[in-house]
Amino acid sequence: MSPPSPRRSGEIHVIVGPMFAGKTTALLRRVISESDSGRKVVMIKSSKDNRYATDAVVTHDGTKFPCWALPDLLSFKHNCGAEAYSKLDVIGIDEAQFFGDLYDFCCEAADLDGKTVVVAGLDGDYLRRSFGSVVSVIPLADTVTKLTARCEVCGKRALFTLRKTDQTQTELIGGADVYMPVCRQHYTNGQGGTASETSAAAV
Repeated sequence: MSPPSPRRSGEIHVIVGPMFAGKTTALLRRVISESDSGRKVVMIKSSKDNRYATDAVVTHDGTKFPCWALPDLLSFKHNCGAEAYSKLDVIGIDEAQFFGDLYDFCCEAADLDGKTVVVAGLDGDYLRRSFGSVVSVIPLADTVTKLTARCEVCGKRALFTLRKTDQTQTELIGGADVYMPVCRQHYTNGQGGTASETSAAAV
């Protein structure tokens, strides 16, 4: 009897940062590069995010890539089909903070199924607290990339996203009409046109 073939080794790569830092652009660049190298790729995003398109991942500057829009990740294998899933090499996940089952999915896809999983999402909510499961995936990751934007007030490196409204729910999907990237100084003092200091925080 021949020995069983060794299990293919998977990988997990995490891309985090504030809004407008280019997380989706970095994710698409990685996934497209993998596709150009002949690997089978797929993109998944949360069905909660329909700002630009329902069936595509879209960057703030309009670059598009077709995707699955799902309410959760663990249903993806079933929806995709066992045969199609088995042929996949790379799974990109955008707006990962919206998936409550992110940790379990990444464990299964990388550890058991040998997939390369590239995760992009916000690591903090509008109060700079852990947002969803993105931070919990970091201990699983092969690499972690923390991106920054440019502060719209002073032009310095922006680590956080300032919320421009008084709404306080953690999940408030929006673009430049609701958020702006800011440096630490302009996050803490609430400058930049927000309604109040308490609403000046990262999302």
